[in-house]
Amino acid sequence: MSIKRVVFIRPGETDWNRDERHQGNVAIPLNEHGRQQARRLANYIRNMGITALYTSDTKRALETAELLAERLGFAPIVDARLREREIGLWQGLTKDEMETWYPAEYAKLRADPQGYAVPGGESRADVQKRMVAFFEELQQKEQGETVGILSHTTAIHELLEVLTPGRSSDDIIVTNTSVTTIRHDAAGWSLITSNDISHLEGLATRRASELEDNR
Repeated sequence: MSIKRVVFIRPGETDWNRDERHQGNVAIPLNEHGRQQARRLANYIRNMGITALYTSDTKRALETAELLAERLGFAPIVDARLREREIGLWQGLTKDEMETWYPAEYAKLRADPQGYAVPGGESRADVQKRMVAFFEELQQKEQGETVGILSHTTAIHELLEVLTPGRSSDDIIVTNTSVTTIRHDAAGWSLITSNDISHLEGLATRRASELEDNR
């Protein structure tokens, strides 16, 4: 395996992030603040030695990837498996609306956060399965030592839970355009940095809400 370091990146802010509405995979574009975040990020990561950038195919991820690619000097590779969790019935809702309008379904989520699939959507276990499949394939074909992966909160969390076991989503916060880095050595994968947003000094950011699938 040639990959020694993986840099996980979350897309910039959208208006639905600001309103705390759960986006799933709706084609919501970056807002101006999100574009500013992405430009700051592009300047920050250009000297990290990233040789390939893989991105989700959601609109907010693609727009972020395009801004990063301008500084990295190569085109991103799009893979639909890097999408956020599909949340079906709850798409576009806030957490309070979910609890109020769909109390029975929300109670099922609370009882089984890993296995429950919202009607028309995916479970966290479903997301983990496709993220692991993507990563296993990546390790077989990618020759560069440092790879960037532009994905979303739940998707990143689910892969990290497999690669760095013992850490929960509460341990690893993933905010807009944050950088989370893991490194591989003889002992396996280890977390090096989490939610690095030093490039956003002077710009506001926000923590993921309790149900993180709006990212």
